[in-house]
This record gives sequence, C-alpha cells and structure tokens, in this order.
Amino acid sequence: MKLIKLDAIDSTNDFLKSLSSHDEPDNFTVVTAENQTKGKGQMGAKWQSEVGKNLIMSILVKDFVFNNEHVFNLSVIVSLSVIEVLKSLNIPDLSIKWPNDIMSYNKKIGGILIENTLKSGGRIVSVVGLGLNVNQTNFDELPNASSLAVISGHSFDKDILPQLIVEKIKEKISLWEVNSKDLWAIYFNSLFRKGVPMPFKNLKNQNFMGIIQGVSPVGKIQILLEDDSVSEFDIKEIQMLY
Repeated sequence: MKLIKLDAIDSTNDFLKSLSSHDEPDNFTVVTAENQTKGKGQMGAKWQSEVGKNLIMSILVKDFVFNNEHVFNLSVIVSLSVIEVLKSLNIPDLSIKWPNDIMSYNKKIGGILIENTLKSGGRIVSVVGLGLNVNQTNFDELPNASSLAVISGHSFDKDILPQLIVEKIKEKISLWEVNSKDLWAIYFNSLFRKGVPMPFKNLKNQNFMGIIQGVSPVGKIQILLEDDSVSEFDIKEIQMLY
C-alpha cells in the first residue's frame, strides 16, 4: 500500500483524482491529510473535521467496478470493511445508515463518498473518500455526530487505521468474486433502523412513515409505505429523519 501523507489539502478525493488523471498510481494508493479545507459529503454536503483529530483518507480502487450498474457494490465493500475494523477496536452498536454513513448507536461517526471516473477504453477508476471521527470530542454544532473517543472513553492511534481498512477492503474484494450474496446479506442486516417504522421526508418536503426493507442492486433504498407498497428511492429523493 502506497501512502501519501499531507498536512493540509482542499480535498483528498480531488488530490487523488488529479493524481490518477496525470499519472498511473498503484491500486490502493492512499492519501491522508491532517486538515481538509473543502471536505465533501453526500449530495455536496461539507464534511467538517477538527484539525489533526480525525482520519481523513482517500483510497484508489481500480479493476473492480466495470459498469455503472455495479458501482454500489464498492459502497457495500467499503462500508462493511470499516465496520469490521471498528468492531475489532471494540466500538459498540455499529450500523450503516444508507447509503454509507457509519453509525454507533444513533450517532454518526463516519462518512464515505465514492467518486467514479470513466477512463479511456471504458475502465472505471474509483476514489473512495472516508472521514472517520476518531479523537475529536467537541460536537456542539453537530448534535447527531460522535467519535470513537467519545463512545469508548479513550483516544486512538489514528495512524494505524488506513492500513487496517485497506487490508479489509482487499480481503472483501477477493471474497466478492466468489460470494457477493453473503456480503450483500451482511450489508442488509447492518442497515441503521432496518425494519423499524420511522419518518422520512421527500423532495416535496412532505413527511411520511415507512419501514426500510433493503437496498436494490443499484443502491436505491427500498421502503415499505403505509399502503403496503414498496417504493425505491435514490439518495437525492429522500431524507431519513431520526
């Protein structure tokens, strides 16, 4: 694993995408930063992180996603890999808030943003961005957020995490080739609030009740509605209220 450590950068994802457009970096090249000035989350949200306290990293993944219908498979692999590493650190009550926020109890401790680039010849190169709250303890302006340190009551060596996470991702990519059904099943069973009635908000700003049933192969959430029908929603079409 090639590791590029930066003190500060606008976005580790953008840095790695630029690097891969001008060069041919090794598969699973990792970029980390102590400070990220323009960190990105899903749907253009800003990822805020206290300088030097948290894990900010991006991973280059090549030769796994081969068409747009399979891009969500990488989200499944990365989410499960992060969950397994955190379980090994004794972080309790872990789940995945669709599509790929990492939760402990009902608090967000991490977020994943995967950006895919179509290369010449039809190759798809993925840059996996991960923000993980590790040693930050002040979340006064982020009431739904927490960190490994707050939850466990002690600090962590965040520098060991990139290697552990990349090893898990490699392991699960190898498993995917022979047993993707089991990994999908684990992802389904790891979903935050799966099977529990809860409120959602749609694009028209209307609230409604539903029960998460699962996720489609292309990554749309499947929700059982009050009329007993099941509808699928993309990430831009629905907001989970919790």
